[in-house]
Amino acid sequence: MARMTERMKELFQNVRTAVLATASQDGEANAVPVGAKRVIDEETILISDQFFRKTRANLEANPHASVMFWEGHEGYQFKGKVTIETSGPLYEETAAWVQALGDKAGFPLKSKGIVVMKIEAIYGLAPGPEAGRRLA
Repeated sequence: MARMTERMKELFQNVRTAVLATASQDGEANAVPVGAKRVIDEETILISDQFFRKTRANLEANPHASVMFWEGHEGYQFKGKVTIETSGPLYEETAAWVQALGDKAGFPLKSKGIVVMKIEAIYGLAPGPEAGRRLA
């Protein structure tokens, strides 16, 4: 497993939107913006599923995914294997959090499940000669 630095965790938490990339079992790529996300620990992130259709089908068929996020000239890509949870304490906690986000925004939101990624590799997205270098 790869471990996030404190700065990576901070940036992941604070960027408004990240991009979750998946592929179907036959290799068709898909990427979606995600906003309901958080750090579980230095090796694990969570993304709530409110609207996934193709993404969910891809993850069920092929549990490997990538998450990219950036701000200005600083950014990272996490690659790893995911699990999908639709019950249990972590899901229930996330469902309540997502509902509260929706209530605050005046838009009803309901979590259909959570995507939990164990980070296997971290790459830098900063422009320049080191772009794409594996960091962890």
